[in-house]
Amino acid sequence: MTDHAKLIHVVDDDAAVLDALGIILRMEGYEVQGFESGDAFVRAIAHRFPDCLLLDVHMPGRSGLDILRVLEQSRFPAPVIVITGQGDIPMAVQAVKLGALDFLEKPFDVDRLIERVRQAIDGAPADSFQSGFAGDDRLSEREAEVLAQVVGGARDKEAAIALGISPRTVEAHRKSIMAKLGARTLADLLRIVYSKRR
Repeated sequence: MTDHAKLIHVVDDDAAVLDALGIILRMEGYEVQGFESGDAFVRAIAHRFPDCLLLDVHMPGRSGLDILRVLEQSRFPAPVIVITGQGDIPMAVQAVKLGALDFLEKPFDVDRLIERVRQAIDGAPADSFQSGFAGDDRLSEREAEVLAQVVGGARDKEAAIALGISPRTVEAHRKSIMAKLGARTLADLLRIVYSKRR
């Protein structure tokens, strides 16, 4: 198995999170290198790129989004999974626009974390998500309106006000949209939409 040779970089200013992720991922056979700041990580990749990056969004100094901007400019080749304790739709939209493959909220579901890292390294997600997408004609007119709100970064309450419907209705439409387009997560959905526009 080549998993043993795979290097994962973890960038998080919380030492406890770094330790926990290091233990979990090493138990799966990965090599792990942790960084408590974005600057330390940027210096390290001058020497060796990882096979996958787990990147915290909210950090002092350079935020995770700042780091994504740096990586986008340098054509960083590894998949990036954003980790956050305060995730929201506008942040997710921005992270995906800047090249993040996925995002996970703290506290982590360990099995899901490992699955997403494995899929990111194997390169499977992008292909499998694209194949289920035949076009916007699968969506009703209302679903297309909700999708436009989500892609624009609106939270459920903001989309509900804009469309004159309840937040629960927005949530129901969002779930239906994800099912129709083959998206398992919000990041999947955003990536599908952006890849279709390119």
